[in-house]
Amino acid sequence: MVATEVRDVTGVLERVAAERGGVIGVPPGLVVTPDATWTPASELLRPPYTLLGELVEQTAARWNAPRHVGAALFWKTYGYWHTLPMALAWALGGPIPVMPLAETYFKVSEAGVTIGASRVRWGSGPEAIREALEESQAPLVRVLSGMAKVGERTLWGSTAEAFAHPLTLMVPGDYMALLRAVGRPVDGLVEPAGDAYFRRTCCLWVTLPDVEPCGSCCVLKPRP
Repeated sequence: MVATEVRDVTGVLERVAAERGGVIGVPPGLVVTPDATWTPASELLRPPYTLLGELVEQTAARWNAPRHVGAALFWKTYGYWHTLPMALAWALGGPIPVMPLAETYFKVSEAGVTIGASRVRWGSGPEAIREALEESQAPLVRVLSGMAKVGERTLWGSTAEAFAHPLTLMVPGDYMALLRAVGRPVDGLVEPAGDAYFRRTCCLWVTLPDVEPCGSCCVLKPRP
C-alpha cells in the first residue's frame, strides 16, 4: 500500500516539477542522499542561530525588504515545501510522509529552498501531520519570530496556505476539513472564497514597494 501511495505523491510532484521547468522545492521522491551541497535542517536551530539569520538576511536583501519581512518570506518558502508532500498525501488518501527533523536536509535553490530527507517516516491522517508540524516547524517558527520580531500567527498563516494552495490547484481536497482536523496553530488562518481562498494573515509580501498583493492576500478580501 505504501509503495503505491509513494508513486502517487511522487507522480504529482513530478508533474508539478515539469510544469515549473524543474524548479521545485522538494525532490519528487522525497528521499535524498545528502552530500556537501545539503545542510542538516537541525543546523537552523543551533544557537545562536547564525545560519538561520544568514538565510533571513539573504531573503531580505533579495527583495530589498526589512528583516522581519525577509523572515516571513523565507518561512513562506520553507514552510510551503515542507508541508506540500503531507498535504498531497492526505488528499490522495494515503499514508503521510513525514521528514523527521534529525534526518531532514535543505539547500538554497531556484525554488528558494529545496528540502529532502535521508529517511521518510510514514504516519496516518491529520495526527501525523500535527506531530510533524510540532517536531519540525514549531521550533523554527518560534526562533524566527523571536529573531526577527515577526508574529508567529503570521508565520503559521503561510503553513496554513501551504495546505490550501496544493489542494486547490494540484490535487482536489477539502483543505478546510484538513486544517480543522490538524487544529492549532493552523486552523482558522484560511477561509474559502468560491473556488479560491483568502488568508486571514498577511505573508508581508504586499509591504514591498511596487508589488501586487498575492491573490490570496487578506487585503484583497471583500469587506462586508
